[in-house]
Amino acid sequence: MIFAGSETIAWTLEWAMLNLLNHPEVLKKVRAEIDTKIGFDRLIDEPDTINLPYLQMIVLETLRFYPVAPTLDPHMPSDDCMLAGYDVPRGSMLLVNIWAMHRDPSIWEDPEMFKPERFENEKQKQKLLSFGIGRRACPGIGLAHRVVSLALGSMVQCFEWQRIGEEYVDSREEPMTLMRPATPLLAMCKARPIVHKILVS
Repeated sequence: MIFAGSETIAWTLEWAMLNLLNHPEVLKKVRAEIDTKIGFDRLIDEPDTINLPYLQMIVLETLRFYPVAPTLDPHMPSDDCMLAGYDVPRGSMLLVNIWAMHRDPSIWEDPEMFKPERFENEKQKQKLLSFGIGRRACPGIGLAHRVVSLALGSMVQCFEWQRIGEEYVDSREEPMTLMRPATPLLAMCKARPIVHKILVS
């Protein structure tokens, strides 16, 4: 539980920041949302994240584009069944490749592009399988969304971020059971005025 709740959240945050750095227009838009709705007198808090829809869209798009667990935990049917046209005998081990499903052009429009705006349509959320679905879904889904949203929102609110150089941040995946960036993320940051204001007060 400790591994599932810490490593996966850390890597999801790393993917989210990587994508914000490679898409500065998205970073600018979410910063404007936080500045407008939270202001400059206090830090973002957990209840605020519900009222920051664009921040939520970024989290969802990160989970779609880079699911930390690209294959769900193995499943096993308790009875013989038919799945996608295949006869699956009882007791077979099934692995669901959500990485491929989240990048399937027959399911998603422009699946290879990082576009948080796709989640303005509520129906798109129903296609997201990063935590599984139904009775076997990950029980940590609610906590993960809250922690990632609050951490990412705090990082955007408190710091100005930019890439180390002109080139895009490397977004290749390390070939593992759990998916993390092949190259650890390096970025430049500078504290925003709100940090000094909060520290002084």
